[in-house]
Amino acid sequence: MSLPVVHHLDCAPMHPVGGAPLVAHCLLVVTGSGLVLVDTGLGAADISDPRRLGPFFRRTMRPTLDLSRTAVHQIRALGYDPYDVQDIILTHLDQDHAGGLADFPEARVHVMADEYRAAMRRESRQDSSRYVPAQWAHGPRWVVHDTADSSWHGFAAARVLRSPDILMVPLPGHSRGHCGVAVQEPERWLLHAGDAYFFHGEIDTRRPRCPRPVALHQRLVAENHGERLTQLERLRELRRADPRLIRIFSSHDANEFAQFGAERLGRVH
Repeated sequence: MSLPVVHHLDCAPMHPVGGAPLVAHCLLVVTGSGLVLVDTGLGAADISDPRRLGPFFRRTMRPTLDLSRTAVHQIRALGYDPYDVQDIILTHLDQDHAGGLADFPEARVHVMADEYRAAMRRESRQDSSRYVPAQWAHGPRWVVHDTADSSWHGFAAARVLRSPDILMVPLPGHSRGHCGVAVQEPERWLLHAGDAYFFHGEIDTRRPRCPRPVALHQRLVAENHGERLTQLERLRELRRADPRLIRIFSSHDANEFAQFGAERLGRVH
């Protein structure tokens, strides 16, 4: 079985009003048959025309609009060809997760069916705010997963790739079709939990905690806050079961992202 090399990228640094800096934690998975991107962060078109992100997002999250931070530029900087990105797997379609889709127009774009329907229909005011159709106006090669055809450590899952194993793990709550993405490394699994939580203390198995402004923000933006909390408790249970086998992290926690950077430097030195 071919096991991947995984690069951790911050593709949309943000400085929310009244809060600590946030990252947009994306993964570049290098496999024997091509590149896989988990989330995209903001894209080149978002940088050139930030108005399309919407005034609420720009005012509250204050993203860093730097072309060098986009996934397509970081992939080139790592020495890879962006045209080799064959699959993009999205935790969900919020603007800070799907903005770079147009930078990889030939890639297959994997999304859960409930998320795809919510983003295409945009029936509620909240959905109209969180989803930006301009980010997929180029017509991506959608792969919509409407069933969980596998299981992963007690969770239903939709398998995207084999060898290496990469699966989509439904974690609804933040949005209708929100999911995590599980990636097998040589000695452990990575679970990119998307926006299932924002602060690393929320996943603490002994004394879960979250700064009040972050907790209020999550309640405000969640499609179903109660369901989000249910999924968060399931993630804590998963972490209790074997923290050495499964490394769980979220999209926006800068502390978690820095830990992966420190591990990489430790391996180099």
